Amino acid sequence: MGSATAEVSEEARTVLRALGQAIADRGCVLITGACPGLPQVAVESAKAAGGMVVGISPALSRYEHTGRYGSPTAGFDVIIYNGSGLMGREVDTIRSSDIVIITGGRSGTLGEFSIAYDEGHLIGVLTGTGGIADHLGGILDVLQVKDTGARVIFDGDPTGLLDRLIAEHALLERGHRRPSGHPLDAEHMPPDVPKV
Repeated sequence: MGSATAEVSEEARTVLRALGQAIADRGCVLITGACPGLPQVAVESAKAAGGMVVGISPALSRYEHTGRYGSPTAGFDVIIYNGSGLMGREVDTIRSSDIVIITGGRSGTLGEFSIAYDEGHLIGVLTGTGGIADHLGGILDVLQVKDTGARVIFDGDPTGLLDRLIAEHALLERGHRRPSGHPLDAEHMPPDVPKV
């Protein structure tokens, strides 16, 4: 999850390329909101590395996706056009992911973080990417009065962050628990490959 602005600094591109590469290298499925900006840099990198990439669009169709929302179609194996608008897309994207990674961002990314936190997800924050990602530590201090079971890991190294998140995800699966602490039914266990 991250800023959809078309203007991405070369420093941020380098970090997001490394993240996309690491996601593909570890056999994870990358899920984004099928938007431009920081997420698209990770999409291009993951796809170039042979990874599986899924986009969840707020649009009803490809035409609306590219026309109304100005969003890309390149680099995706699948784009799901859910037609629920930007806020509905955020919920679907978060609920489709085992791990949520926050990079850069503004109010939309803050909304995605809030949904993930409220639903007790495992969340990684890629620090040093600007925007809301560099301010979530202070926000988290306020949020921790509400125990949702969410786990938040901060790291400025994209590969290190992903490795820490995958290790934490594996521990949660072994304990048959979601980050929120709710037990998982054996028949509803998530697949071995995390979706990020």
